Amino acid sequence: MMKYLHNSRHYPMFKDCIGAIDGTHVKASVQEHEQAKYIGRKGYATRNIMAACDFNMCFTFAWAGWEGTAHDTRIFLEALRKPEVKFPRPTGDKYYVVDVGYPNTRGYLAPYNGNDVRYHIPDFRRGQTAAQRAPKGLKETFNYYHSSLRNVIERTFGVWKAR
Repeated sequence: MMKYLHNSRHYPMFKDCIGAIDGTHVKASVQEHEQAKYIGRKGYATRNIMAACDFNMCFTFAWAGWEGTAHDTRIFLEALRKPEVKFPRPTGDKYYVVDVGYPNTRGYLAPYNGNDVRYHIPDFRRGQTAAQRAPKGLKETFNYYHSSLRNVIERTFGVWKAR
């Protein structure tokens, strides 16, 4: 974990980060009369699973069972509201990186959002010259490194789904 986090791209900017949180959709079989609330952007019935992982690509939290139409923010706020879920709450200055589907609040750091600010790594790979691909300004620079760090949850989901 520390080797990845202490990479010069992430440290010391993200030195207190303890992992990443995101949601993922998995195909679901549901009764026909309930399908409408499970069919979301994928076009078929899914369940939305919110999970947290550390930088060793180990899940530290998972909450499954949400219908595919449930937004990440809704699941996140419910997890914070219900102590019995045992959602990981960072202490002190520690925090998780999250994407724009989550509120930017103490313990959970979201990227800058807006039409004029790039976030996803592929957005920084477009352009014919290095100058066109490079982050422009402090917000894009922050987003570039944030996205790079948050990618650990995407890779963890990918490994899990490949099994």
